Amino acid sequence: MLRLALFQPDIPQNTGTMIRMAACLGLGVDIVEPAAFDVSDRNFRRSGMDYLARAAVARHASFAAFERWRTAGGQRLILAETDGATAHVDFAFRPGDIVMVGRESAGVTPEVYAAADASVRVPMRPEVRSLNVALAAAMVMGEALRQLGGFAPPAMTEGSE
Repeated sequence: MLRLALFQPDIPQNTGTMIRMAACLGLGVDIVEPAAFDVSDRNFRRSGMDYLARAAVARHASFAAFERWRTAGGQRLILAETDGATAHVDFAFRPGDIVMVGRESAGVTPEVYAAADASVRVPMRPEVRSLNVALAAAMVMGEALRQLGGFAPPAMTEGSE
């Protein structure tokens, strides 16, 4: 299973949106704390709606705790950032990869950069600064799922063949 890691998220609505996306696409979610809000609170329930109960969410008390868990499982950490080394469409994703997005206000720490196995970016016009973190996460995870054949087949309806 691909996983999406949220590093110390700032905005509960973005967190809820990414959890909703993960629930719909069958992705695991890791929240690396501390967050700027109570992640057990109803703060992101509006954007996550009833999908929050369908999401596989793990909370990690710190980046060090997340790193211990990740390395014990042998998973690659792929950092999605505005100045990533490789365009997300040119990167070869693997099953079990964890794609991490940084906090909206400050990105990630040097410790996270050092731990990452690779970094990707969504190519953008040079005169703009960045995408919304939830939108960027959706684009990167969508490409990873496309590469790995991870999209669920369309549901069959009565009368369709």
